[in-house]
Amino acid sequence: MIKPQTKKIIRRKCSEPSNLNLEFPEYLARIYAARGVVSIEELDNRLAALEGNSRLRGLSEAIALLEAALRERRLIIVVGDFDADGATSTALAVDVLRAMGARCEYLVPNRFEYGYGLTPEIVELAAEQQPDLIVTVDNGISSIEGVDRANQLGMKVLITDHHLPGQDTPNAAAIVNPNQLGCEFVSKNSAGVGVIFYVMSSLRTSLIEKGWFAANNIDAPNMANYLDLVALGTVADLVPFDKNNRILVEQGLRRMRARRCRPGIAALLEIAKKDLARVSSSDLGFVVGPRLNAAGRMDDMSLGIECLLARDMLDARDMAVRLNALNIERRQVEDDMRRDAEAILKELPAHKQDVVGICLYQSHWHQGVIGILAARVKEAAHRPTIAFAPEVEGEAGHPPADEDILKGSARSIPGLHMRDTLDLIAKQRPDILQKFGGHAMAAGMTIKAKDYNAFAELFDNVVRKALDEESLQATIHSDGELSELQLDLASVTTLESAGPWGQQFPEPAFDGVFDVLQKKILKEKHLKLVIRQSDGEALFDAIQFNSPFLNENFSVPCRMVYRPNINEFRGRKTVQLLIDYIELGDVVDFS
Repeated sequence: MIKPQTKKIIRRKCSEPSNLNLEFPEYLARIYAARGVVSIEELDNRLAALEGNSRLRGLSEAIALLEAALRERRLIIVVGDFDADGATSTALAVDVLRAMGARCEYLVPNRFEYGYGLTPEIVELAAEQQPDLIVTVDNGISSIEGVDRANQLGMKVLITDHHLPGQDTPNAAAIVNPNQLGCEFVSKNSAGVGVIFYVMSSLRTSLIEKGWFAANNIDAPNMANYLDLVALGTVADLVPFDKNNRILVEQGLRRMRARRCRPGIAALLEIAKKDLARVSSSDLGFVVGPRLNAAGRMDDMSLGIECLLARDMLDARDMAVRLNALNIERRQVEDDMRRDAEAILKELPAHKQDVVGICLYQSHWHQGVIGILAARVKEAAHRPTIAFAPEVEGEAGHPPADEDILKGSARSIPGLHMRDTLDLIAKQRPDILQKFGGHAMAAGMTIKAKDYNAFAELFDNVVRKALDEESLQATIHSDGELSELQLDLASVTTLESAGPWGQQFPEPAFDGVFDVLQKKILKEKHLKLVIRQSDGEALFDAIQFNSPFLNENFSVPCRMVYRPNINEFRGRKTVQLLIDYIELGDVVDFS
């Protein structure tokens, strides 16, 4: 079988702190340098340091379309996506446009009926409301047929998106996408919600200059009030934390901590028992994002959007309860699918034991959960993984017909650009991939059931040629060691406030050799320890969630990679260590 890679290589980031050591403690200067920061200006998280809009291609055309719709009281329909980025993008666009006096409604394709993006079917559905303008958020750059259909029906289309375009782009009235050809906007890593935030901010500025708000006795919306949505969508979509995204996330987090966020986000944090005053980017990614995503995965993202649009805390709490229930259901479905996947990998024939690009499929799998499943398998096996489910859910043991459509969700590892890989496959076998799109680390696609085996073999062959042995070895990165004196409340508080941390700007992790003094198993899957540095005296509580080492006796010192954080219980604050990895066997000497 393909075994999980429980053995990882610990690699230390050994960057010199450069001139940053004049501004920060040495260990923090080292951390920043290891993330590519070379000047203090790169850490300026003020809104004033945000990139301007002048380089966004298509922005002037977009503003003209929106202003015309406002002046002539035309109906605008926002078409979003069914993930957290799409939900936050939709809520932001709808809320701002309505505040500006626009007639605005929204549509979010149900993944089980319409699939992703501005399809001709969604255009037909939108046409029933007779809109004059369709605005896409977090989708549209690959919707060539959908835009053509809208044009045929006399509806103009404004595309706002961040996904990578294909060779051809839609014939839309305007396109705003930092990744489109010819766009010189610096932050190519913007999430969909970041793109629509720029569009709406620019529209506000233009309308103020033209006297729109004064003439219509309307208060211009304060765009800072929407930074909580921008922060949530940016974190949940796992886009890289470049400087621009760090500013957007940090400013959104500050508003949340000051209890100036919308009721929907506050309610989702509340139901997860998270303190709004201490909310972090990881809370958005691992607490709020999954509950919001559960609506699109299990049912309909409209529930998530309405939660974000809620004005009243009572209404928001009611919807947060429903979202939480959907997330519990999602976890149960995910557990069942994960067990299926483990059985499939265990039973692979001998000649497939060395598969490099993993494809998995079962006829009864839930297409709303295959992305999470692919991520879980990718993390465990450290192999690029694609999980498939039927477009129309089948039954266990009943294979689909040859012409039935399978939906696939892919997750990659460092060294393999997933969308480029799919593009290469499409060029080699243009008859197999019906549709595909995405990013370097995640992508989606559709194929016919009859082509599954051929696609799986082709995927493995292409990935095998692209990755070397080093790429296939799981690694975990460390920012070095912290002394016992540096693991105090003041230093750990400094670390927590030094972010925001996220994709490609990761939360600091450290390694050290520890003696395990006490061990306890929580909920049959988490490992709770009391540990001490082998050359120290202070005791620390430590926990590893979903630990593979529940049966280990820890009779000898072992090296651990951990993230320190502040644990507050009954008003008392202590430093605890969140364990990412435990290295068993001989301890490697880094000295």
